Amino acid sequence: MTWIVGLTGGIGSGKTQASNAFASLGVPVIDTDVISHALTAPGGLAIADIREAFGDELIDATGAMDRAKMRELVFHDAAAREKLESIIHPWIQRVTMMSLDQYTHAPYVVLVVPLLAESPFWASKCDRILVIDCDVKTQVDRVTKRSNLSEEQALAIINTQVLRDDRKAIANEVIVNESTIEHLTAQVRQLHEYYLTLAQQSQAAKGV
Repeated sequence: MTWIVGLTGGIGSGKTQASNAFASLGVPVIDTDVISHALTAPGGLAIADIREAFGDELIDATGAMDRAKMRELVFHDAAAREKLESIIHPWIQRVTMMSLDQYTHAPYVVLVVPLLAESPFWASKCDRILVIDCDVKTQVDRVTKRSNLSEEQALAIINTQVLRDDRKAIANEVIVNESTIEHLTAQVRQLHEYYLTLAQQSQAAKGV
């Protein structure tokens, strides 16, 4: 069984930078956001279900889910959001678990799940949970700069996510990402050595 580190954090916290740092150390990284995008891209496995549930108007000219229209719809319509999640989440789970099966010989795998704190399913699959954390002001600054959103729009997204304290409450480890990429990478390197040791101990305890 693959030893799994669940990596999570709020929007703008630096999850991608952290997962890239793990990947640069040779750790397999599976990102559920990347899987979600693939599922809703042209020819994606979830497109037929989305078309059936929402109609052609939510599929763009390329055959992908129209992200802008869907984002607008689900932001204002809780029932639509639940309908979309009921389609996407099972697909993400299936594809992710198949992806994990490819790495049974790796010391450990980093599984990036933005909504890990909201999902008992994913939390139950993780041997450790790593939270990338930063101040809300830092989140807003990063999101507005990278996504051309207003402060109000960035805060609205942050407010739909679980509270920082609730996210940190499920963490085994927390990286505070308020500084440079170099500082974040150094913290990842330290944790990498720690996780290698824990994973080896776990395998030894199982007699693998």
